[in-house]
Amino acid sequence: MLSRTRLTRILQNMALFLGAAAIIGYFYMQTYDGNYGLVAQRAYEQEIVNMTVERDALRTSRIDWEHRLELLRSDRLDPDLLEEIARRDLGFVKPNDFVLLSPR
Repeated sequence: MLSRTRLTRILQNMALFLGAAAIIGYFYMQTYDGNYGLVAQRAYEQEIVNMTVERDALRTSRIDWEHRLELLRSDRLDPDLLEEIARRDLGFVKPNDFVLLSPR
C-alpha cells in the first residue's frame, strides 16, 4: 500500500511538471510564431519599409505633377509644355518630326 501511494505521488508530480512544461512551451511558441510574435514583427517591419518607399515615390510623383500644373497656369503658361500635351493628346505631328511610337 505504501508503494502505491508513492507511485501516485510521483505520477502527480510528473503530471504537474509536464503540464507546466506544456504551458511554457505554448507561450514560447506564441512569442515566436504567434500573431504578435517575432516572425510577425519582422513582417510588419518589412511592410513598413515597403510602404515608406511607396510613400516617397508618391511624394516625388506629386511634386512632379504640381510642377507641371504650375507651368500650365494661365499667368505662367509654358508654350513648350502646352505644345507637347496638345501633340500627344490630339495626335498632331509636324511634317519633319521624327516620331517613336511606344506601346501603352
